[in-house]
Amino acid sequence: MSRHIGIVGCSSEGAALCYRTVCLEAEPWMGKHAHPEVSLHTIPLAEYMTHLSPDENWNQVAELMLRSAETLKRAGADFLICPDNTIHQAMPSVVPRSPLPWLHIAEEVGREAQRQGFRKLGLTGTRFLVSGPVYSEKLEQMQIGYMRPTADQQERVNEIIFDELVRGQQKLDSLFYFQQVIEKLKSLGCDAVVLGCTELPLLVGNTETPLPTLDSTRILARAALRYALQVNPLRSSYS
Repeated sequence: MSRHIGIVGCSSEGAALCYRTVCLEAEPWMGKHAHPEVSLHTIPLAEYMTHLSPDENWNQVAELMLRSAETLKRAGADFLICPDNTIHQAMPSVVPRSPLPWLHIAEEVGREAQRQGFRKLGLTGTRFLVSGPVYSEKLEQMQIGYMRPTADQQERVNEIIFDELVRGQQKLDSLFYFQQVIEKLKSLGCDAVVLGCTELPLLVGNTETPLPTLDSTRILARAALRYALQVNPLRSSYS
């Protein structure tokens, strides 16, 4: 028996990539066409954005996440993941009231960075994510260094994410710009880059960047798959 995975979605593109990864990468362990039971609940992104712009209200973001968590518990989920880096900033308000345990995306990315021996990571994602505490706190706990893009770069990448990637659009000029951002992080001593927006892997992969990438979407999905199949224990601080 495998554990039932509950996915708390935020944007459709990130949630879909996470879901596909769980389903497709289960086959080597479970057999052809097999995967753990998965339930996905997604409140419209517009409701989340209401609490992010112009001012950030993480308590209200937490309320939306808890609505999904309760729905997924009723659907039979045993634990939860959220393939959206940005709204992990609401986790301190979510965890004490959550009906189920969670895997934390930044913790899983940090563990993968340790496994591969990376020592200094470039952080990319929405401006909320890059300027916020989600990765800085976890990476500092793991003694992994990190660098942020410039404020102007953060703003442009944020536009690419919300104006293009969440709509399923991948533009060549946006790819070129993102490659320049990563090149700058490399020049500052980073040995890998965190794709800290769950839509960024749809734009860029290892073959298109000057640094190895840590694909947060697929890393989280694989961690959930391992836990669902009881390959290793739930190590999240939110269990």
